[in-house]
Amino acid sequence: MTHPPDRHRLIVALAFVAFVSLGLPDGLLGVAWPSVRATFGRPVSHLGVLLAAGTCGYLVSSFLGGQFVRAIGVGPLLLASSLTVAAALAGIAHAPNWGAMVGCAVVGGAGGGAVDAGINTFAASRFSARVVNWLHACWGIGATTGPVLMTAVLARGLPWRMGYQVVGVMLVLLSLVFLFTLRLWTITPPTEAGSSTAPAPTASALEALRRGIVWAQLPLFFLYCGIEYTAGQLLYSLLTEARGMAQAPAGMATGGYWASLTVGRVVFGQVAASVSRRSVLRIGLGLAPLGAAMIWANAGSAASVAGAALLGFALAPVFPTLISVTPQRVGAAFAPQAVGFQVAAGNAGIALLPGVVGVMARRLGLEVVGTFLVCATVLLLVLQEVAMRYADRAVVRQTSGGIRTCPHPPPIS
Repeated sequence: MTHPPDRHRLIVALAFVAFVSLGLPDGLLGVAWPSVRATFGRPVSHLGVLLAAGTCGYLVSSFLGGQFVRAIGVGPLLLASSLTVAAALAGIAHAPNWGAMVGCAVVGGAGGGAVDAGINTFAASRFSARVVNWLHACWGIGATTGPVLMTAVLARGLPWRMGYQVVGVMLVLLSLVFLFTLRLWTITPPTEAGSSTAPAPTASALEALRRGIVWAQLPLFFLYCGIEYTAGQLLYSLLTEARGMAQAPAGMATGGYWASLTVGRVVFGQVAASVSRRSVLRIGLGLAPLGAAMIWANAGSAASVAGAALLGFALAPVFPTLISVTPQRVGAAFAPQAVGFQVAAGNAGIALLPGVVGVMARRLGLEVVGTFLVCATVLLLVLQEVAMRYADRAVVRQTSGGIRTCPHPPPIS
């Protein structure tokens, strides 16, 4: 018989594997794209078509993620959505024409959005802030491994389709893991034998959307994800085209930014064991404007590289910690819906903000990237403080005798 501590360790290990596996597909296209567009005779700009197709599917399924969790549960959702992503990767690997490629991108995005919403809902309800940070670091490992895998495939003279086939097989294996562990993926921890405690009911999407604190969280995710991806996509162009930095140090700055994001999640995961989540967010969001200012100041190559690394490190704990604090902020019954909305808002930020900054850069010059990062990181800090105080007031109202639609959350730590 598996004892609760053993069960918990097994669940954490499975979640680590799941996050690594789910990060794998995200980095494939960047390396494969030159070969893909040569296969289908497409211009460079059509990369945006694929990204937009995937984003549309992702936004819809992640927004509905809470409804899926409510209808079938986390385990079946993870199984179905990981199989969907695997099928999409297989479709891409065998796509006979460009239209099929775009269609598979939509399907893959839909599967990815559902996985993201489902597994983040599970993590928020079952794991500490430390573990959630480490889980997202595992995603970074997977996202870093994907391009390396595709590069290895192409370097051996194999077709780009082979890279998608390999990752598709990995997702099928992950689906088998979900299949054989379905009973472990519940957002309510198992109760002791003989306990009469019933799982708290999950609110509907409309019930969640009626809560102001749910809406207060969404701008945080929209802006955070927009900042993260704007920095990752435009730093290299800023440093090379606007500041004349050589390719090697500019590549080091960009790579250092992403590496620091992953390392920061490991470090902050450890810090979260002894520091409150409120403090973790304040530390990260307090350091982020400093890193952005070092990039904006243009004080030399070394300062820009250091600023990029600091920015990545500072941003590292924000997304996973905000996810982990969701049940306490919005209430356990509303958390599955809220997490789905938050993931959708984050992907909307990824889809919109880098493009908006790119348009501004074309008109005003690439230096606007540094200005945006400074202003946006300061605004993100302000929004977090506002949302935190809103959540604290909601807790006070619930615990002082207000009408309760679900067990009230504890004060945010």
